[in-house]
Amino acid sequence: MAKTASISTGALEIAERVRAGDVRTTARLMRNLDDGSPEAVEVLRALFPHTGNAYVIGITGSPGAGKSSITDRLIAWYRKQGKTVGVVAIDPTSPFSGGAILGDRIRMQDHALDPGVFIRSLATRGSLGGLSRATADVTRVLDAMGKDVIIVETVGVGQDEIDVASLAHTTVVVVVPGMGDDIQAIKAGILEVADVFAINKADREGADRTERELRAMIELRHVTAPVDHDKHHRFTPTGPATARGEDYSWEPPIVRTIATRNEGFDALAGAIEKHREHLESAGGKLAREATRARMEFLAILRERLVRSALERIAREQGALDELAARIARKETDPYALAEDVAARLR
Repeated sequence: MAKTASISTGALEIAERVRAGDVRTTARLMRNLDDGSPEAVEVLRALFPHTGNAYVIGITGSPGAGKSSITDRLIAWYRKQGKTVGVVAIDPTSPFSGGAILGDRIRMQDHALDPGVFIRSLATRGSLGGLSRATADVTRVLDAMGKDVIIVETVGVGQDEIDVASLAHTTVVVVVPGMGDDIQAIKAGILEVADVFAINKADREGADRTERELRAMIELRHVTAPVDHDKHHRFTPTGPATARGEDYSWEPPIVRTIATRNEGFDALAGAIEKHREHLESAGGKLAREATRARMEFLAILRERLVRSALERIAREQGALDELAARIARKETDPYALAEDVAARLR
């Protein structure tokens, strides 16, 4: 096994300032992590032993469901409990600057001056899973900074934003009456993602129907859950939900909220806390941490391999644009070329 590289004194000093709660240093580190700076990764390595204390809540759902409003209300709820809160809000990517189009600081102005709250907006950077590559890193930084609760709000792309389930301990899926969320839910497979359902804008017509449909789908999950036999010939659920630490004994509660009137948030926070207790009592929290670690490791490894491949291509076969031109002229094919580069990396 390769020897672990030592961490520089400068990186250790920056890490200590982050742990001490230095806002400017933390914001600069997050920006550098989003830009893929090697120096920032070194600081993250220094912070890593000091992580693992925060509870991570994922907020996901269709566009317009009110995810940001729910996040804003949850921040206020946890602050009243005396807990510090970190927020990672994923926004669409600007096609011009590559940055976040929407600024969640604008939508959460009530907490902008609260020293117990740190809000960071990140662009998706083309990611299709609802999270950007830097989301896990920024979450780690907030954890090391000492935040008690970290809320990760996804971009709201509709049917692909399920990566948050691998990052969060508790995933809240937000639906709205009258938006066809029942069909969206089936397509996105959110029955395996949701730990808590929040019917937001519950004062709208159709809230009862939405709740009935969600309950029917929860019941359907029990009927269709894949099973296998254990050594005592007992039926045991298997599948994606089990793989990320779910044991099917948890039935996602359905909570109604009206974010504009701050209604239903005691019930929503209570449902999140009950799920937290369930995970800790059933050993599911550790399983989710392992799933998160696997996801992070594979993402980092994939990024490093792609970078190495591109560097080798540039060094041995010319710039990527030149290769693309050769492929377009049919002088070579992309399959053989990719296989050749992959073989050289082995």
